[in-house]
Amino acid sequence: MTTPTTQFAPSSRMSLYEPLHQISMWEDAFDGDISPRTGVCLINDSDEKLDDKAEYTSDKSLELIEDGHASRGISEKNQRRLAQNREAARKSRLRKKAYVQQLESSRLKLAQLELEIERARQQGMLIAHANANMGLCSPVNSGLGAFEMEYGHWIEEQERKISELKNVLQSPIGDVELRMMVENMLNHYCNLFRMKKDAARIDAFYLVSGMWRSSVERFFLWIGGFRPSELINVVMPQLEPLTDQQIANVGKLKHCCIQAEDALSQGMDKLQQTLAQSITFLAPAPGNYCSQTASALENLESLESFVHQADHLREQTLQQMSRILTTRQAAKGLLAFGEYFQRLRALSSLWSARSPRETV
Repeated sequence: MTTPTTQFAPSSRMSLYEPLHQISMWEDAFDGDISPRTGVCLINDSDEKLDDKAEYTSDKSLELIEDGHASRGISEKNQRRLAQNREAARKSRLRKKAYVQQLESSRLKLAQLELEIERARQQGMLIAHANANMGLCSPVNSGLGAFEMEYGHWIEEQERKISELKNVLQSPIGDVELRMMVENMLNHYCNLFRMKKDAARIDAFYLVSGMWRSSVERFFLWIGGFRPSELINVVMPQLEPLTDQQIANVGKLKHCCIQAEDALSQGMDKLQQTLAQSITFLAPAPGNYCSQTASALENLESLESFVHQADHLREQTLQQMSRILTTRQAAKGLLAFGEYFQRLRALSSLWSARSPRETV
């Protein structure tokens, strides 16, 4: 068996062969499309790729910068929006707080209005009941309605004046300014007496009944108002210490008030007796009936005179007390008297708002 022998080329030719052989392999791979410009094309292609890469990198950098500016713009926009939302929430909380306060104030006013409506309803029921018993169906005079409205405003003004007088007495103030406030308060009571005089011309029975006052005030009513001696009893404990001369003068004034009150009360009793007799012995004859009815109506008209005299006594008592006392004592007395009626009205409101007691 003959073994073919392998011959190796000398090493000096190997270095020449390998490059040529490698070139021939490249020629076969590219179909002989190899020219001296091949290296230049490769270099140009490489340069173009580098340029493209640099341009791409530059574009990406610009995009990143633009994205950074956009993100900062969005961040600032969000900050402004958040600040606006916080401001809107703060204003909403303030509006809610004001609304709650308004609701609370409205609730208090509504409660007061309900009490006044209940009092008016009760008064209306009493008037309607009285009219039904007397066979009357005429509505309440519009002048009396105007008087009630005016009296309501008088009460509001009285509350304000009492509050001012209380604050002034707690602060250092001169007698001249305090005297002006005392005179202002006395004039305020004079306005009440004027209002009552006009209402008495319309219906003196309405004033004497006290339907325009609270229920507890009506309990202490005397000929359409307070007793002058009651005024002295209320304010005296608040005026101590008094001089001996002041005590003596107040005692004389109280004695005169009681005498005048008794005289007016006796006159009212006499009026009731006269009126009762004129109605009881009313003759059935037509002529006598008309004359006796006219006499009864004339007696009823004298009730207006009793109301005027009672208010005159009340006004004179206020004036005399202010002359007997010092300016500060008079201010304290008017304050005590005003607060006394405030408590009566408050007690009346509590009485009207109470729950009815269950019957066993």
